[in-house]
Amino acid sequence: MATSAPSPILEIPPHTTPELHHNLKHDSSVLALAVGNHSIYAGTQNGEIVVWLLGTFQKVHHIQAHKRSVMCLFLSDDGSLLFSSASDPIVNVWCPRTMNRLYEIYSTNDSFGDIFSVSYSSQHETVYYGAQNTSIQWVGLKDPARRVAQDSQSHPDRRNHRFFDSRAVGGTSTPRPTDERYDLIPRSHAVLETDKRANKMFAHHGYVYCMLMTKGTTTHTEPEDDVLISGGGEGTIKVWKLGGREIGPDGYENGIEEIMVLGEPDAMSVMCLDVDGSFLYSGKLDGIIELWDLDTKQKLRAIKAHKGDVMSLKMGWGYLWSASRAGTACKHDTVHYGEYQRDSPQNVSQKYQCLTQWKAHNGKILSSAITTHDGKPIYITGANDNNVAIWTPKNEAVAEQPSHEEHEDMMMTSLREFVSFKTISSRPEYAEDCRRGASFLRILFKKLGGDVDMLSDEDTLHHPVVLAKFSGKLEPAENRKRILFYGHYDVVPAETKNGKWSNDPFQLTGTNGYLYGRGVSDNKGPIMAALYAVADLMQAKSLDSDVVFLIEGQEESGSRGFKETVRKYKDQIGNIDYILLANSYWLNDDTPCLTYGLRGVMHATVCVESKNPDLHSGVDGSYLVNEPMSDLLMLLSKLKGPENRIMLPGFYDGILPLTAEEEARYDDILSVLMEQGQEGVSAKTLKASLMARWREPNLTHHKIKVSGPDGSLISSHANAKISVRLVPGQEVEEVTSSLTSFLEEEFNNLGSDNKLSIQIDNQAEPWLGDPSNYIFRTLEEALVEAWSPLFSNRGANNGVRRTHGNSPNGAGTNGGSKIRKPLYIREGGSIPAIRFLEKEFNAPAAHLPCGQSSDSAHLNNERLRVVNLLKSREIFTYVFKKL
Repeated sequence: MATSAPSPILEIPPHTTPELHHNLKHDSSVLALAVGNHSIYAGTQNGEIVVWLLGTFQKVHHIQAHKRSVMCLFLSDDGSLLFSSASDPIVNVWCPRTMNRLYEIYSTNDSFGDIFSVSYSSQHETVYYGAQNTSIQWVGLKDPARRVAQDSQSHPDRRNHRFFDSRAVGGTSTPRPTDERYDLIPRSHAVLETDKRANKMFAHHGYVYCMLMTKGTTTHTEPEDDVLISGGGEGTIKVWKLGGREIGPDGYENGIEEIMVLGEPDAMSVMCLDVDGSFLYSGKLDGIIELWDLDTKQKLRAIKAHKGDVMSLKMGWGYLWSASRAGTACKHDTVHYGEYQRDSPQNVSQKYQCLTQWKAHNGKILSSAITTHDGKPIYITGANDNNVAIWTPKNEAVAEQPSHEEHEDMMMTSLREFVSFKTISSRPEYAEDCRRGASFLRILFKKLGGDVDMLSDEDTLHHPVVLAKFSGKLEPAENRKRILFYGHYDVVPAETKNGKWSNDPFQLTGTNGYLYGRGVSDNKGPIMAALYAVADLMQAKSLDSDVVFLIEGQEESGSRGFKETVRKYKDQIGNIDYILLANSYWLNDDTPCLTYGLRGVMHATVCVESKNPDLHSGVDGSYLVNEPMSDLLMLLSKLKGPENRIMLPGFYDGILPLTAEEEARYDDILSVLMEQGQEGVSAKTLKASLMARWREPNLTHHKIKVSGPDGSLISSHANAKISVRLVPGQEVEEVTSSLTSFLEEEFNNLGSDNKLSIQIDNQAEPWLGDPSNYIFRTLEEALVEAWSPLFSNRGANNGVRRTHGNSPNGAGTNGGSKIRKPLYIREGGSIPAIRFLEKEFNAPAAHLPCGQSSDSAHLNNERLRVVNLLKSREIFTYVFKKL
């Protein structure tokens, strides 16, 4: 029996072991469970289905359903059909309310064995069942060609079995066994014979132990299409596309097509499956649970959950519930978003940990189910101790997040959900969150009409790049321009200790005209503005060009793997005419800008290491000892000379001279900034500061780290983190080579017996756009139209200033004179992808800053003004329509 009082094995506060609410006793092992809105269904070793009411737990049905053990129960999505399979070659379909047998389904295959799993596609009205003989077979419930007479001679009970009914010498055969219980099986309303062609032999190279039906879990099918997932005895998981005459042997309708294989045939059988969005959980032998990302086909985790085989998995209330042959059940933390997302910041150290484990049965748990009844969560387990245990988990009735959809623009609703994903790429503990964010984008892009793929270099260290293509209407297709929008879904960490954020950084909060949340400005808000601009144009049938979104997941950690992924899938991305990104900010809070230049960067670690261990400076220190720290400081001192001039040979040779057009842009900027007030700063000083930060290179020493504890030590090794900011005209590879050679030469001059190593941590090329080209001119037109109250009549003269006045939308210039056009600015920071994409696709890039200088990107209380988000959507609409 189930233990009268559960025996806790592990509890991590505040999580506690569920209470045993009720125990349902039977006289046979419980092998399968299903639960509906009102009833619990149990399949037993004796071939019965027993039904109890939820709430009162009164037994209302006890049906002899099969001749042999019931192996699987499956309830359709709408709860109108109950499917059962067994150790006999029959699948039955029941009315869950009356337990009338609606359909009896059989296969004409003799060597069939047990039917371990059954599932149903309501989309195709088709039953799929997996068997001991490695096959998956299927039959349409409404297919009239499959209906046969009740006394069909092809039925397994009547047809001659070539092995069991074969005659011995003398012409005798062994009579078939009979049991009085067989006569108790209800007569079905209809009998269906599976077509011989509806048979995928060797679907697995092992028994087909488990199957589940889901929707929208992969890029290979439409969001509303049913997808079948199966687990086999050989250890692999397969994903199957369903339906259509183009699929299946001999073109048989409602067939299956293998679209994905996960895992290796290592004989670690897959006993159970469950899915949560694009995350697939598989329960295996020896207590192992594996977590797979269906978007990228990558295994993200393997969890040792139990001492015995994992026989059942269920996702419920944001947690994963597992049960094993050892009689134990577990509740595991997950990376979960949506209805049951935790309100409080999640303890990342608990991700996928077992939060509670308890001894649930004095036997092997073979099945489980979850439901919510009268607002209370219920977890149900069935075992070979002849018991069904009803558990009431504590503290799982998590309040739903407030809905904003009824009164909120779809873009705002999408942005709210997008911000909720903790897509922190720099921290491994948020790897699953990053995958969740990518999956959210995949589903949203597809929902809005995009053709979506998840690009991955098959490396779990690199998060997938989301590729979405929106096709224009101009025909023929080769005449369309193709615009690539680049962005990133990852964010930097958000430090919430000591009240540094006014609100939860991963819950979008609107206050006084601003949206607050990590990533809202960098870069999730601009991505949503661009996406919904395309959606607006498609809805209006005004999109002529193709728009290609390329959204990566590691920009905030150096875009690692991005170049390799883009090159691998370059043909799939296709030809590109223009590149657009929106990943920066205005120079102030009032004046729209366009960014046409970025500095590049090269990060390096310089390390000096001794062959000796850490030494005591008093006992061992002398002029005969070359100290790594001293050598390192000598090297660092050689890198910069007077007035911070970088001493690498030829370092400044390639820097582009200041042109008259560029200097005029600085003068435009100064005219705005000086009018707004720069206390104590002259125009000349401000101009020199901007130029030094935007168009001059620099070298920075960031930090030094030494071995050993604090004290009077001679450290055995010391390393320094340095970076070099590069400007257009300088090649990052040339500077890297020059730095390496310079340090090695200077180190050799020291005559030290220590060892020098130089590691290049990250590189990004500088970028300089052409403000006079077509894409920048189009962006300028779009900005002037969207922010028209801020701009004077453009045709008056060539000056920057024109008239005086305030903006009616609150985005004015504080009563100052209006500008004729946006400010063209450069930035001192770096975006690794932009110059790479320009070179790779031989296409010009342009950069639209969406936010204000006070957005606090990467800082506490990151924000984006609502009007800026809406205006960005207008600008993107104009640009995508015109380019």
